[in-house]
Amino acid sequence: MELADPIDFAGRAVIVTGGTKGIGAVIAEAFLAAGAEVMVCGRTAPATLPSPGGRSAAFHATDVRDPTAAAGLVAAAAERFGRLDVLVNNAGGSPDADAATVSPRFVEKVVALNLLAPFYAAQAANLVMREQPEGGAVINIGSVSAHDPQPGTAAYSAAKAGLLGLTRALALEWAPRVRVNHITAGLVRTADATALYGDDGGAAVAGTVPMGRLAVPADVAHACLWLAGPHAAYVNGADLAVHGGGEIPARDLAHRAIRPPFSSS
Repeated sequence: MELADPIDFAGRAVIVTGGTKGIGAVIAEAFLAAGAEVMVCGRTAPATLPSPGGRSAAFHATDVRDPTAAAGLVAAAAERFGRLDVLVNNAGGSPDADAATVSPRFVEKVVALNLLAPFYAAQAANLVMREQPEGGAVINIGSVSAHDPQPGTAAYSAAKAGLLGLTRALALEWAPRVRVNHITAGLVRTADATALYGDDGGAAVAGTVPMGRLAVPADVAHACLWLAGPHAAYVNGADLAVHGGGEIPARDLAHRAIRPPFSSS
């Protein structure tokens, strides 16, 4: 059996939404380093674009919550590159908010960014990919919040749970030409780690993860390369967990905390 190179994306075209910073920028860099042509988007142009090894991503100003704008992003990539092989729906997120007092407008914005925007972008991408002999792949970047919500994340968790359901539904409808998969991302160490996980940059939080550390953006990027590549050609409708094993149960953490020190007596 001859195995194709899983990280050779030469001649392929990729869109990464929210690809100008954080996890999205590293995903874009990974595809660029693998030889792909990459377009990233955001509402405003960044000071710098992902540019590993001198190869730079293209930028298209887009508010992906707007279906017309999302379709325009896909059209711009298809026109520039002559094709579209991979869409990574990475744009998302939400500040914590008290569900008892949060405004309807806030909820609408969170759902629009984390659920509706991926739907709009995927819908437009499918129209291009399904006409290509090689088809294409859509990868939705989800969150552990879809499975295990935390206080302050009601709207976000609901939207991310919807994204997982959307992934499975689209995988059923669009196969075999277009594969649609989902990544459940855990705690990721980014430039915002201090604000998210405390002044220690997440060191204490890492103790609740079986792998003993937070993820880094490259962990998510490498998962994207695999899902988009030839070694995942039969993977469709999957939920790939990139969370270090999840979270150690509270009772086990408590047991560790009260376990007496070693004694020779």
